[in-house]
Amino acid sequence: MRKTRLYHTLIGCLCSLACIAAPRLTVVAVVDGMTAENLTLLRPYWQQGGLRTMSEEAFQTSVAYPHLVYGGNETAATLMCGTTPDRHGYTMDSYFLRRDRAVHAMLEDKSVHGIGTRLAVSPKALLSQTIADRMRLLYPAAKIYAVGIDPETAVILAGHAANACCWIDSDNKQWVATSAYSEGLPSAAFDQNKNARVAIMAAHQWTPRMDIPAYTSPTPAERKKGFSYVAGNVLKQSPEANTLVIELALALQKAEKMGTDAVPDILLLQFNTLSPAAASDKIASAEHEDMYLRLNQDLGFLMDQLNRRIGKENYQVLLIGRPRLGTSAQTLRDIHMPVQPFSVDRAAALTGTYLMALYGHERWVDGGYGQSVFLNRTLIEQKRLSLETIQRQVANFLMDFEGVQTAMPAYEVLRYQPLGASLSKQHLGDVVFMLQPGWQLMQNDKQPIDRVVDEKPLSPVLLWSGAIRPMPQGTIDATGVADLIW
Repeated sequence: MRKTRLYHTLIGCLCSLACIAAPRLTVVAVVDGMTAENLTLLRPYWQQGGLRTMSEEAFQTSVAYPHLVYGGNETAATLMCGTTPDRHGYTMDSYFLRRDRAVHAMLEDKSVHGIGTRLAVSPKALLSQTIADRMRLLYPAAKIYAVGIDPETAVILAGHAANACCWIDSDNKQWVATSAYSEGLPSAAFDQNKNARVAIMAAHQWTPRMDIPAYTSPTPAERKKGFSYVAGNVLKQSPEANTLVIELALALQKAEKMGTDAVPDILLLQFNTLSPAAASDKIASAEHEDMYLRLNQDLGFLMDQLNRRIGKENYQVLLIGRPRLGTSAQTLRDIHMPVQPFSVDRAAALTGTYLMALYGHERWVDGGYGQSVFLNRTLIEQKRLSLETIQRQVANFLMDFEGVQTAMPAYEVLRYQPLGASLSKQHLGDVVFMLQPGWQLMQNDKQPIDRVVDEKPLSPVLLWSGAIRPMPQGTIDATGVADLIW
């Protein structure tokens, strides 16, 4: 009995030591447009660098999304929360508000204010815990910082419980933040603004890193004269944006002594691989390829610095690509798979005309957005009509539209997947529809809502760790990515 107790005590101590030996710093990076196909294409050209190291040493797999992918931040929310949009609440980058019959940014929050910007955003719309929130619950003293290129992505990365969250303001050429987080604009970002670091980088001339013939996919125009941009004119779609994120991440790590004590810390970063001319996530130009080459260099610099500062065995890097543009509509048309537009505005207008013919000349429809039609519930109630009956009539009417796969009253939507997982109760209309393959959602005839026309896009995931860790096998669900770092 005494030996048994001693054995269990020893096992308990070893488990405690294993917990202490967990990575002191986790770097989670969401990479816009990064695909496994592009990584495979370019791997032979990386003699060294972060992506080279990751390709040789990291656990690698692909993730599939259990919901519809529009190319917005719904994928970032799923990856960070480990839940689908019906749970985390972030269905699209914008939503339709019945009160004023207008479209609003999903993270818009007038109860907070921007720091260095007029943009007021917060994580209030996120209904689930994120990676950052779970870190805070597990380790109350953890240092948690998010650095992004875009405000929405940065806030989703930061979750509800980060110390601070900041992103690049390409107009004012500085780091900005939101008062939703206790530290506001971190001192490291303030110092870089004081030194005009963003403005200096924005003044750079972005030209090919190599001779054009050395690239795998130059366009005919690039073969003649290469490419050239003043970075500031396309700042968020230039390699300088990734460099700025890396620089601020390292400045935060140094200033806050992240990864230097027994309490795990986390840096959450956004990178971009999509150049200004990119029409899809797939590399089709030298400038698009150049984005990867420079990200490889920057990521290598980040890892080299962390190796020196805190030791290779004390941190891990989780790199996640996410679909943004998917396969271009023109590429699909070239292989005789046409992509056709479906105007939500037009569908809502025709629905209103249909209901006028049935019930009289009134405004029966408030509007349409995403995959929903919003009925005028106030009018229906005043006329003492059955909302359920009208929902069913409108669903049957929409079923006759070319491009509509199915339509149903909102109360039935959870029966249908992946549509049910893609919509949240907070932003659901009265009648919901799903399009057939090959149709693209448009808010009007010119503005696509759905940027990713691939039916079931996959994202590459790479997890590098300086310590030996057990890893899952095979493709995983996007909702399981957040669990990889624990």
